[in-house]
Amino acid sequence: MALPNALPLDPLDMPYPQPAPELVHTLHHDSSVLSLAVRPDLDYIFAGTEGGEIVVWSLATFRQVHRVQAHKRGVLSLSLSPDGSLLFSSAGDPVVNAWCPRSMTRLYEIYSTYDVGDLFSVAYSPQHDTLYMGAQNTSIQWVRLSDPGARVPVDSARHPDRRNHRFFDSKAVGGASTPRRNDERWALIPPPETVLEIDSGATYNFAHFGYVYCMLMAKGPTVLVDPDEDVLISGGGDGTIKLWRLGVEAASSDGDSHGSEAEHGIEEIMCLGSDDAESVLSLAIDKSFLYAGKIEGIIELWDLDTKQRLRSIKAHRGDVMSLQMSWGCLWSAAATGSAAKHNTSHYGKYQTARSGEVSQKYQCLSRWRAHKAKILATAVTAYKHNSFFITGANDDEVAIWRANEPCDENSPNGKDTDDNAFTSTLREFVSYKTVSSRPEFAEDCRKGATFLGGLFKRMGGHVEMLSTEKPHNPVVLATFSGKLQPPQRRKRILFYGHYDVVAADNKKGTWANGDPFRMEGINGYLYGRGVSDNKGPILAALFAVTDLMEAKALENDVVFLIEGEEEFGSRGFQETVRQNKALIGDVDYVLLANSYWLDDEVPCLTYGLRGVLHATVCVDSSLPDRHSGVDGSCLKNEPLSDLTSVLSSLKGRGNHVLIPGFYDNILPAEPEEESRFDEAASILMRRRGGQGAAAGSLEGQKALLRARWREPNLTIHRYKVSGPDGSLVSSHASASISLRLVPGQELDEVVEALQAHLRERFAGLGSDNVFSVKIDNKAEPWLGRPGNYIFRTLEDAVVKVWSELFEGEGDGKGGGGASKGAGKRPRRPLYIREGGSIPAIRFLEKQFGAPAAHLPCGQASDAAHLDNERLRILNLVKSREIFKLVFGRL
Repeated sequence: MALPNALPLDPLDMPYPQPAPELVHTLHHDSSVLSLAVRPDLDYIFAGTEGGEIVVWSLATFRQVHRVQAHKRGVLSLSLSPDGSLLFSSAGDPVVNAWCPRSMTRLYEIYSTYDVGDLFSVAYSPQHDTLYMGAQNTSIQWVRLSDPGARVPVDSARHPDRRNHRFFDSKAVGGASTPRRNDERWALIPPPETVLEIDSGATYNFAHFGYVYCMLMAKGPTVLVDPDEDVLISGGGDGTIKLWRLGVEAASSDGDSHGSEAEHGIEEIMCLGSDDAESVLSLAIDKSFLYAGKIEGIIELWDLDTKQRLRSIKAHRGDVMSLQMSWGCLWSAAATGSAAKHNTSHYGKYQTARSGEVSQKYQCLSRWRAHKAKILATAVTAYKHNSFFITGANDDEVAIWRANEPCDENSPNGKDTDDNAFTSTLREFVSYKTVSSRPEFAEDCRKGATFLGGLFKRMGGHVEMLSTEKPHNPVVLATFSGKLQPPQRRKRILFYGHYDVVAADNKKGTWANGDPFRMEGINGYLYGRGVSDNKGPILAALFAVTDLMEAKALENDVVFLIEGEEEFGSRGFQETVRQNKALIGDVDYVLLANSYWLDDEVPCLTYGLRGVLHATVCVDSSLPDRHSGVDGSCLKNEPLSDLTSVLSSLKGRGNHVLIPGFYDNILPAEPEEESRFDEAASILMRRRGGQGAAAGSLEGQKALLRARWREPNLTIHRYKVSGPDGSLVSSHASASISLRLVPGQELDEVVEALQAHLRERFAGLGSDNVFSVKIDNKAEPWLGRPGNYIFRTLEDAVVKVWSELFEGEGDGKGGGGASKGAGKRPRRPLYIREGGSIPAIRFLEKQFGAPAAHLPCGQASDAAHLDNERLRILNLVKSREIFKLVFGRL
């Protein structure tokens, strides 16, 4: 019950009718983000930083595309020309640069002959081919980009870097001037193609009686001007907003003519507000309604036709640093880190102004904490049927929020490409804690299987949940039928994967997102347990099939066989497949995607996997646990001593396995394989710089790869004894061991040899203890044929998808983040083998008499099974494209 004298809620704390937008992705940088620009048909997000850089990320994959040292001081504003052909940046240099937004080539460098201080804002008029700049010295200046008279040599003595500064370069009699600051990064600024110097007459001094913080260009926003005429709007530190007519023969404030640029001058046609020093920091326009973001959280709404201030809104507790108008809503962000969305529906403009309906209808729809720092810039865009509100702050982050607003289906981006559905589906899939090795997650595993089965069914597949009499996680079978007639002509492609994951927790706080089962996007990667191994690749294959179905291009049948215990030895999988082989049907090809590239740059195809044999070796006494001091010397044989003696016979020096005949049948390396090892070793040498004890030469790298990929091994993993810790002779001792096998080693023969060797060694001890060997699980090694049809089809698809991406693309200053080194990408994938094992692959080949191929989707740094498992969005998108090509061609 409310207290009768309780204070009313602060309006900023009231509940809002809409929830906060969904955080889609976070982009981290190493410097504060001061400005943003975005344009959907460019597929880029541009960010200007305090360090003077412009960083460019892809809207499709959020990977870093360019990182350019653009200025010597912080980049205070970024602005794109209406046609997207020019990107303008202004800074505290004080210089304005014009860039090609695709290549980040510096086309123009523009400066004034005055000491203007920081350049806070720019606006470009394509109608006049003129760029206007708002400066710290309260002036507005301009230059026509095509004016030949403005062009000067690159090394002009009037450049701000070279001309004498009246204050900083002054010196007392007999003294010295202060050395100018220098930074090695400044040498990285690309040279301009053209340098433009602003004519002394192309200046309107004292445009405001305060800094010119913000400007925008609008088409005839008021009845006072022609609707097709460009009008400049500026906001200043004096608290006023001014509208300027362009292309007039203007005189400067001191009465002087503007010289050769007089015909491109500006004339004040309207002044809104009063000179009260309540700074105007941001502007947004909706036809003839103008919004002004001011200090102390105030947003003002002005009617440009009547010059009336319709409303003053307390929107935030801090200065309103940025405003955006889009989708019928006003988006704002403040220095307190808060962002807000306001409804701006107007019901008949003049009636609204008279009746005060603006006051009644204007409403804050949602407000949320977007950053734990000052938000300094925002941008809005519609991209691939998604609407994004983007924020940048001095916490060095750019945050992308899904605005959930309707977008124009006729936009340049075309129809909905279901990127939203894909990401949302993967996020939900990752949220299921399908840890197969822990009994407490059994219910979660079944829920994950049910979710996947339901998803296959919604996507058009015929679904069966397969299981055995023993309690194992279900195997999800989904069949997507092709349209080729008659059905006997269709090929059947079996895609194998697993929905279970290894255990994960965040007890040590090592997961970046705090929760391993809550997927989060950071710097172009998706983080979460299972996102790479193997839930992301499964969905990439599924959505590739639905892409083909929507295009009516799925000719053949695609069968998904997704198990739930691969991370726990694939227990029950083989039995389930054998029992349901008729239901699964004939199979022509087997395809899986359950491993990673050799490094982070070169796409790979996997053609070989080692097999595995897990066993438990036990020694048991008929006596109970005894005290070692009381009974130890009375016992003939201790179980742990017997076990140690037996296991010591398994390996010798140099990790050599001593089981008789263990190495006899290993297949020799063929010449083609040696050339593949040479190529793989060269890639590793390039990545690691040839460093490391064993990696100092090409042969050293090849030896490491041979050991990992084509040599068998035996490992003793752990011991287990009965009784509590202390001075005991345990009555039970056991050890878990594994053997990694390679092609040529027959699994059953190795099992027989291992058991025979261990029993013979135990018999030689003359012990009265009981010895046993239990085979826990086993998997045959697999060796594919890189030259066969399925591998050739995969190779063609990989080459097509990946080579197109990097064709002709640069990385700015040679960094380029994720794209670094991409220019050296080979024209074909790298063929590799793996040291790990996948129990199902050789079994499926033999069971269905079909060749298998393995497409690694992730990078070497994906950290599968480890903390912060991740998958690059770019890899996920490209894997989907590869699957689409392969399913369509096989």
